[in-house]
Amino acid sequence: MKINLTAHITQLMPGFSKGQRRIANYILEHYDEAAYMTANCLGQTVGVSESTVVRFAAELGFEGYPELQRAVQELVRSKLTSVQRVEVTRARMADDEVLDRVMAYDMANIRKTLEELPKETFDEAVRDLVGARRVYVFGAGSCRALANFSAYYLKLLLPNICLISTSSETEILEEMIHISDEDALIVLSFPRYSSKTVKAAHFAHSRNAKVIAITDGVLSPLAALSTCLLSAHSDMATIVDSLVAPMSIINALLVAISLKRMDENRDTLTELENLWDSYHVFQPSLDDHG
Repeated sequence: MKINLTAHITQLMPGFSKGQRRIANYILEHYDEAAYMTANCLGQTVGVSESTVVRFAAELGFEGYPELQRAVQELVRSKLTSVQRVEVTRARMADDEVLDRVMAYDMANIRKTLEELPKETFDEAVRDLVGARRVYVFGAGSCRALANFSAYYLKLLLPNICLISTSSETEILEEMIHISDEDALIVLSFPRYSSKTVKAAHFAHSRNAKVIAITDGVLSPLAALSTCLLSAHSDMATIVDSLVAPMSIINALLVAISLKRMDENRDTLTELENLWDSYHVFQPSLDDHG
């Protein structure tokens, strides 16, 4: 169930019982704490029974409390400041748990992304990219690294790639001035969403270009602007975003494109290998020296 949780709770507030209002107000005012509470803990905190909390989740339209909890966690990720993220992390894990817990979150994000991403949507994104006259790539903030990685390999596989690397909103639009319905834009953003990224997607959408959005789901402001929505879980309310799932989607896109264009790219890749060897681009490993 994908909703704007705060707006949904506020809309239904007049019909809540006194106990439900306590739960609702606590979630609205202390969502960073409520996000990781059990139903029993939340009930004790606001002075109601666990069963009241469960019924409250059902009243909101959720199948159960775990689904409500996930919605509150999404709210946390989209609204928390960097300082608040560090405070939440401190509450969730001790220093000696960091390695295990962070890697566990990353593995869970990849698993959930694989389970929920429709194969036909992925295949459509591959077709759009292969068939585009030109592919633009943009990501801001932490997603800039993903954009750079994507563009590096796409330049080996497709004939016309434009990595939008400027941080100026005016220059972003200037670099995209010739985008049309023959082109595609790969755009990446996760909470807290970059307004520049949303504006770039909006501009591409207005020109009827294919917009392949790699983001965290239908509540993302990129979702409504996309022709292909590749949803990736990034749930980790820490100072850093968990970007392993979107990176894995990018890897899959690159591999799929390389297979579709194997014949067209064989000569180009062979020539590149010869150039790299001639100009000693890569340092051999110690094993290569015998």
